[in-house]
Amino acid sequence: MNTSNNWIEAYIGLGSNLDNPVEQVRSAARELAASADIEKQALSPLYTSHPVGPQDQPDYVNAVMRILTRLAPLELLKQCQHIENQHGRVRLVRWGARTLDLDILLYGDQRITLPDLVIPHPELTRRAFVLYPLADIAPANLSIAGQGSLASLLTACPAEGLHRIVP
Repeated sequence: MNTSNNWIEAYIGLGSNLDNPVEQVRSAARELAASADIEKQALSPLYTSHPVGPQDQPDYVNAVMRILTRLAPLELLKQCQHIENQHGRVRLVRWGARTLDLDILLYGDQRITLPDLVIPHPELTRRAFVLYPLADIAPANLSIAGQGSLASLLTACPAEGLHRIVP
């Protein structure tokens, strides 16, 4: 556990393209928020996007969740992986179809490079399905450690193939 017991703002990317993806994402958001060490701040609207990698799979449903957490980064990763496993996540093919994918996008303003975890998420700046939902819930002046402002990243990443789901 985070020994200082300070709450840290973090952003989690959520995605699914199997077994009712909309419900997979919404259920995962509820499960994250149910942890005693995580407090939900906001959940972005849901978006559909084309898959990255193999194209012989369904489109994805994506969202971003802003949380406050007392969990250290690796503990938060373990919590995310536990929820993925509860949803039947199987890791067979890189960028393959999946019931649930939870990625820690940002953890405060920290830059972390560990064998199992890199923050900011290394693909964050190139993924419209992450940047646009992030922009829906993040402060307008959000800066991504080592990458620049969210506003400049959005300008460099067109929203082609990204569609907001109307609730």
